[in-house]
Amino acid sequence: MESKPKFIPNPELKLMDQVRETLQYYHYARSTEKAYCQWILRYIFYYDKKRHPSEMGAREIERFLSHLASHEKVSASTQRQALNALVFLYRQVLLKPLDHSIAPVRSKRKPRPPTVLTEEEVKRVFTQLRGTHLLMAKLIYGSGLRLMECLRLRIQDIDFGQRNIFIRSGKGGKDRTTFLPQLIHEELRLHIERVKEQHHNDLKQGFGDFHLESAGTTSVLIY
Repeated sequence: MESKPKFIPNPELKLMDQVRETLQYYHYARSTEKAYCQWILRYIFYYDKKRHPSEMGAREIERFLSHLASHEKVSASTQRQALNALVFLYRQVLLKPLDHSIAPVRSKRKPRPPTVLTEEEVKRVFTQLRGTHLLMAKLIYGSGLRLMECLRLRIQDIDFGQRNIFIRSGKGGKDRTTFLPQLIHEELRLHIERVKEQHHNDLKQGFGDFHLESAGTTSVLIY
C-alpha cells in the first residue's frame, strides 16, 4: 500500500504564508491556526529576527520554551501549545524534523478547583443580560455547551422533535449530542424564525450567504 505523499508548502510564499497554507491543508481549526501563527511569530521575534527558523532547531526551541516558563510564567498547557506550534513548523512546514529531544524548564501545574456558580448567582447573571446574549447564556448553561460551540451553532443543528442539539467538530474535532432544555424551547424556536426571516430578506438583497468550512456546505448560524 502506497503512503500518501507529504504536503510541501509553496516555496515562493513567505514563511508565515507557508505556515497558514499547511495548516489549512491539514484542516486545522481556525482557532488553532491563529494560535500557532502567534507562537511561531513570538519564537521568531524572541531571536530578534536575526536568524531564520530553518537555521535554528531543538536547542533554540528549548531556550524559548524555558523563557516562557521562567520569565513569563505561562501555564503548563500554554507552554505545551507553544511547543506543538513549533514542532508543527519544523516537521510540516520546514520539513526539518527535530533530531534532539526538547527538555525545557517546565511550567508548574497549578491545580485550581473549578468555580461553580450557585443557582442564585446564575439567576443574577441572567438578569444582567438581554435578547440574544441572554438566549446564548441559557443555552450554554442549560445544555452544557462550550462558548465556541454555542457561537457556531447552525439552524440544522437544532432538533426540536428529539430535543437534541448536535455539536459539530467540538473539542478535539469530535461531534457529539446534547439535550435541548425544555424551558427555552419556544424562545429558541421564535428566535430561529426571526433569523430565517432576516436571512430570507438578506438573500433578496444579495447578502446573507456564506460558506462554513467545517460543514462543507452553505449554512445559516442561529444568531
